[in-house]
Amino acid sequence: MLATRRGFTLLEILTALVVVAVLAAIAIPSWRNHQLRVQRADAIAALIVVQEQQDAYFGRNARYADGALLTAPKPAGLGLSGKSPQGFFEIELSSGADGLGYLVTARAATDKGQTHDTRCVSFTLDHNGLRRAADSAGNDRSADCWR
Repeated sequence: MLATRRGFTLLEILTALVVVAVLAAIAIPSWRNHQLRVQRADAIAALIVVQEQQDAYFGRNARYADGALLTAPKPAGLGLSGKSPQGFFEIELSSGADGLGYLVTARAATDKGQTHDTRCVSFTLDHNGLRRAADSAGNDRSADCWR
């Protein structure tokens, strides 16, 4: 009786490695794009919270809070952090001279890896609910980023 050999041939191993490499070449960029979209949601959530707090502040004071009041405790300020909930974006608030308007901006934080997202670098939301986003070149990406 002949002994059967066990194991894999070199061709079988190379074929398996090629299949794994092709799958990785497809999966890794898709996963990274998914991560960036999830992290963009962090910016959107932060801006909506600022909008809600600004509306409440306006109801109490008949004007919007300025940038200095973003992190000031309530009721004198908004009582919010200068970062988004997960820390991927830094939040800036500016208001009009008369206190009847504001613009809140979320910019990618440099310490969290979000700067690799050149498509949606900054998000803005104003007192009228106008939503904008820009890429690293300053081009309008509102339709892509705010979804």
